Amino acid sequence: MNAKDPHIESLSGDPRVRFLAFDSVEQWAAASAATLSAELQRKLQQQPRVRLLLSGGRTPAPAYELLAREPLDWQRVDVGLVDERWLQPDDPDSNARYVRESLLRDKAAAARFETMTSPGRSIDDVIAAANLHAKQPADIVTLGMGEDGHTASLFPGMRGLAQALTSPQAYIAVDATGCPVAGAWNRRISLTPAGLQPASTRLLLIRGESKRKIFERALQGDDPTELPIRIAFTTPGASLLVHWCP
Repeated sequence: MNAKDPHIESLSGDPRVRFLAFDSVEQWAAASAATLSAELQRKLQQQPRVRLLLSGGRTPAPAYELLAREPLDWQRVDVGLVDERWLQPDDPDSNARYVRESLLRDKAAAARFETMTSPGRSIDDVIAAANLHAKQPADIVTLGMGEDGHTASLFPGMRGLAQALTSPQAYIAVDATGCPVAGAWNRRISLTPAGLQPASTRLLLIRGESKRKIFERALQGDDPTELPIRIAFTTPGASLLVHWCP
């Protein structure tokens, strides 16, 4: 099997989700980069600029590194974040740092990067700026998922989660105090379903058997307050493409 020949599986017969399983991280990363490159190229042929939102962290890094080599018109690509911790963009634990080091190099160095935080700006200023950027709706959104079923910075049991899920704003500030997977970073900025909805491409990148089981469980219901990853396929709009490998 190669990156273009995955196992195409129907986990639940849900038409909102297409699940592709790959045998290795290398195949998974190559296919993910190829999908993102094709979608970027398609959108660049249709409009002057394209907005790509990315999740941070180590999981998608191999795909981003391959995508960075693609000969696209990167000067017309705006790269933003799905979420961010309340850290400066050069902090080693910030999503901005992860994306900058994995994607914004090689040919992709020409893209315009929208970091969220910066010295001297309040979180209210950051949210206002993020929502101003979102006036250009996202075209492509790449999501991740945590071991608790969270996506972006929307965690199960998080205070204000119900309000976040129904917010008309594309980005909001959240408080993940008491959510174990959030770790030491309680203050965050997160994309909402309203920010996800306009995207014509939704791609979920996950790895490992435990995350597959969590996603299978998510497909058994529609309540995102229980498992926020459900916004990826319950939010009206594009269907969800999932790339998974062991």
